[in-house]
Amino acid sequence: MNWSAIGAAALALAVAAGAFGAHGLRGRLDEYSMTIYERAVFYHFIHALGLLVVPMFAHLETVSGAGAARVCALLLAGIILFSGSLYALALSGVRMLGAVTPFGGIAFILAWALLAFELLRRRS
Repeated sequence: MNWSAIGAAALALAVAAGAFGAHGLRGRLDEYSMTIYERAVFYHFIHALGLLVVPMFAHLETVSGAGAARVCALLLAGIILFSGSLYALALSGVRMLGAVTPFGGIAFILAWALLAFELLRRRS
């Protein structure tokens, strides 16, 4: 899978989501919902950058290709679960959607912890 291309596409979506929030949702969402939406965009953007960068570690052979793929899969799962649930929560107001968000946060934590492990393992 071309994780860098997926990362670039995820970054384009993050910019589009941010622009939509800034221009299409201002005045339509209350302050609480707007804050949730902005948090979704922020985490989407940061972790999409991870999708773009992590494959470079594999190219430089500082992590294994399989390890980089696992990290990227977790980052993508985190974006979908964390940011996706927050986007849905902000737009719909259905608070039960927030129950999904922690699973995305766990995916983010596991991704970065796995990357640290892979980097330390290859260095040894």
